[in-house]
Amino acid sequence: MTKTSFDLVVVGGGPGGYVAAIRAAQLGMSVALVERAELGGICLNWGCIPTKALLHSATVLRACREAAHYGVTGAAEARPDLAAMVARSRKVAGRLGQGVAHLMKKNGVTVFAASARLAGAGKLALDNGATLSAKHIILATGARARELPALPIGERIWAYRQALVPTEIPKSLLVVGAGAIGAEFASFYRAVGAEVTLIDMTPEILPQEDAEISQLARKAFEKQGIRVLTLCAVTASSTAADGVKVTLEHDGKKIEQTFDRVIVAAGIVGTVENLGLERTRVKVEKTHIVTDGLCRTGEPGVYAIGDVAGAPWLAHKASHEAVLCVEAIAGLPVHAIDPLRIPACTYSYPQVASIGMTEAHAREHVTKTGGEIRVGKFTFAGNGKAIAMGEDQGLVKTVFDAKSGELLGAHIIHPEASELITGYGVAASLEATEEDLMHTVFAHPTLSETLHESVLAAFGRALHA
Repeated sequence: MTKTSFDLVVVGGGPGGYVAAIRAAQLGMSVALVERAELGGICLNWGCIPTKALLHSATVLRACREAAHYGVTGAAEARPDLAAMVARSRKVAGRLGQGVAHLMKKNGVTVFAASARLAGAGKLALDNGATLSAKHIILATGARARELPALPIGERIWAYRQALVPTEIPKSLLVVGAGAIGAEFASFYRAVGAEVTLIDMTPEILPQEDAEISQLARKAFEKQGIRVLTLCAVTASSTAADGVKVTLEHDGKKIEQTFDRVIVAAGIVGTVENLGLERTRVKVEKTHIVTDGLCRTGEPGVYAIGDVAGAPWLAHKASHEAVLCVEAIAGLPVHAIDPLRIPACTYSYPQVASIGMTEAHAREHVTKTGGEIRVGKFTFAGNGKAIAMGEDQGLVKTVFDAKSGELLGAHIIHPEASELITGYGVAASLEATEEDLMHTVFAHPTLSETLHESVLAAFGRALHA
């Protein structure tokens, strides 16, 4: 007979939910995980992982086309095999999904393939007719793509799921939304041959990033042939057999254009429907569950983590929240996450990664107390490893409090930015000052030397500028 009473039940099996289940099991709790679709959630199956698999295929394709530059002949005529690329991305996601299932079994977590809703204090009703009871319930139901009335999803207008499994390369593609998701799809589809237009309602692409970095990303995209329109919105669309006719409002003018396909990447909304929240003290604001620093909702014994609990909408934030939430439940000493110490990454070409405050935010922050900031910049054109790799375009930018030496923010644009940002993440977590970073020995030749040089530059001590 299947057990129905647990110390903890987690609703949602994404990077927040399954990590919470594992950590709770490690701490000796009896744990159940309820997932209505695939273990690993959107991130593993339809987000982070398959997109990175496709983007890596694009990187390999790009490397082949540029192989002659590195003394390798015969690869310049490489062509994309879209079906093989998609099949590989699905295989990667499937392998990791199996890995999560193995981890659940290994850690003794009972998995229910169902939907769940709160059904009174410490109770969850599953749509398979079962009722679970638990001392603690964690909601990790994630989020879904925001829908735009002017662009109904269909055969030619795609959300992220459809964009991940194309059967042919669009001749022309409009990507609506130039945040991380939109930028990544624009990069992939441009690499495989589509004529791509990327639009956003804000003044710059990647609007959450430092303005200088966003401008550099825009120039890099345009150099690749991506048409970028900012302060631009879709006001209407109509679908025909040969494409999607859209009306764009840009620079005070209306532009009508037909595209083969459209990808909608205009943000996300929290999955809060059908959870039974209306009969609880759980508060929802702008489709996200309100929590305190330890992930507690207004309902005793009910917690929320990850995308459903609001920004930043990042898988690693969800996983970290999962651990701190479970450890708080177990009575271990924990502290709330500082959002300024959570790195953000966009896996476009080039990649963009950041942590902490933008230069503008930092300047505003210190001005309130009469302080000043120091900004250091170092381009990859001065880095030996980057030149040897043929990837010498990009910038590292660091922002410090001039008086205390605190690292307020760090920003990188480069094909390896996502791997490099963790250096600054560790520094921020350890509350390292500029002196600590300047006295750190960085291996040579490595791309990470640019991190060191940027710090030195902030204090007028750069060696290779």
